[in-house]
Amino acid sequence: QVQLVESGGGSVQAGDSLRLSCAASGRAFSRYAMSWFRQVPGKEREFVAAITGSTLRTYYDSSVKGRFTISRDNSKNTMYLQMNSLKPEETAVYYCAARWSTSTVGITSSTGYDSWGQGTQVTVSS
Repeated sequence: QVQLVESGGGSVQAGDSLRLSCAASGRAFSRYAMSWFRQVPGKEREFVAAITGSTLRTYYDSSVKGRFTISRDNSKNTMYLQMNSLKPEETAVYYCAARWSTSTVGITSSTGYDSWGQGTQVTVSS
């Protein structure tokens, strides 16, 4: 497993941008598929975006496609989520997650991930 620490959350206005970071400790970061999920109280954790380890293939939920960009720098053991044109309904705690797998099967499901960060709050006001 890897230890994950998110940063970059905050309070912004609708239409603004934020960039989240997820720093990972441990070896072989490039062999982990990484994802961002988000959760609001009382609701299920939902998938936002994912990126594979070395091939850097990306996946997005349809609600964020075209506005959010997931990326990673394997030399820095860090993953990013650039969020543009934020909406109030995207207010949530954002979590990064890692899974030791080269398969893309289930990459958008939270059940496949075994390492999670503590989360960072993103608040978007109208």
